[in-house]
Amino acid sequence: MIVIGPDSERFQGCMAAGGVAVFPADTVYGLACDVSSAAAVARLYELKGRPPAKPSAVMFFERDAALAQLPELGERTRLALTRMLPGPVTVLVPNPAGRFPAACAGDATTLGVRVPDLPALRGVTVPVLQSSANLAGGPDARTLDAVPESVRDGADLVLDGGELPGTPSTVIDLRAYEESGGWAIVRAGMVAPAEVAALLEQDLH
Repeated sequence: MIVIGPDSERFQGCMAAGGVAVFPADTVYGLACDVSSAAAVARLYELKGRPPAKPSAVMFFERDAALAQLPELGERTRLALTRMLPGPVTVLVPNPAGRFPAACAGDATTLGVRVPDLPALRGVTVPVLQSSANLAGGPDARTLDAVPESVRDGADLVLDGGELPGTPSTVIDLRAYEESGGWAIVRAGMVAPAEVAALLEQDLH
C-alpha cells in the first residue's frame, strides 16, 4: 500500500498539471517536470538556461517502478540496480526501446536513471525529468536559499527540505555492464569509487 503524504500529493499534482517543481533530493536541490510533456521539459530547460542538446535523467521514486518501466534491462544490470538503488547515484543504461526520449537529447540509445532515497516523495508514482536546481554551469544548491531566485520564482511548486548534503549524485556508466561487466564513473559524487566497485564487481569473478 502506497501512502501519499502532503509533499507527494502536491508534487504529483504539479507534475500532472505540466508544472515545474523545485524539490529536495537526497543530494542537492533539484528541478523536476513531467518527462512526457514536451512543453514542461522546455520550460525546465529554459528556467535554468540548459542547452536543449544536453540530456537529463529520469527520476523514479520507487526502485521497482523503475525496473518495471525498463523491461529491456538484462539480469546482471537489474541486479546491479537492485543493489545501488535507491541511493545517491545516477546510472546510464542501454535504452534499446528508446524510452523517455525527452530526457535523451538526441541519443535515444542511452538513458540516465535516478531513484533517490526520499521518504517524503516515496508516494509519487510518475517518472519525472530531473536536473539540478541551479543555473546551467552554476553551483549546486545545498539549501533552498541557494537556489537562484529566478529559478524559485519561475517554478510552480517549491518544496523546502532544509539543508542537504550538497554533493551531487555519482554518475555511473553501466552500458557495457550486461555483456562484459564493464563500468565507469562519469562524474564523481556522493558514492565513492571503492563503494561503487564493491557493489558492481562482487559477482563478476
